[in-house]
Amino acid sequence: MREDEYDAVGDLTVAAYRAIPGAPSVAVDGYEHELRDVRGRVDAGAEVMVAVTAEGALAGAVTYVGDPSNKYAEFEDADAAGFRMLAVAPGQQKSGAGSALTTWCIERARATGRKRIIIHSTQWMTTAHRIYGRLGFERAERLDWSPVPGFLLMAFVLEMSP
Repeated sequence: MREDEYDAVGDLTVAAYRAIPGAPSVAVDGYEHELRDVRGRVDAGAEVMVAVTAEGALAGAVTYVGDPSNKYAEFEDADAAGFRMLAVAPGQQKSGAGSALTTWCIERARATGRKRIIIHSTQWMTTAHRIYGRLGFERAERLDWSPVPGFLLMAFVLEMSP
């Protein structure tokens, strides 16, 4: 992604999270700065990939985390990669952007020799859960965790075939 897209990707990510049906606004309010901080993610070594429409408009974005040493990693497994902040613009829902971005992360992990992808999601992100299921991710309750009391991050794992 281009540096001149950072602000737009941050805005898109916040808008996507605020549009999640049923999610309490507090789920975004305390997290908004991190959602907007695309430069911080890139500077920390995470990869931010965007999806665009045929007309060139931003449709979505995702932050790929290649190993557990990255400050954005939500996993400790040395053989894993992960991704965070998968976001599709509210007007681009059902466009395939979420699936395309998730598939890009899978291909990136495979190309770099990762054995699995570990991700976390909230109970409200049911559209994302369907994408993950279609692409082979399985729920991994043993890896669930809570960043703050009462807020569960549900783990999903995709074991990579050799």
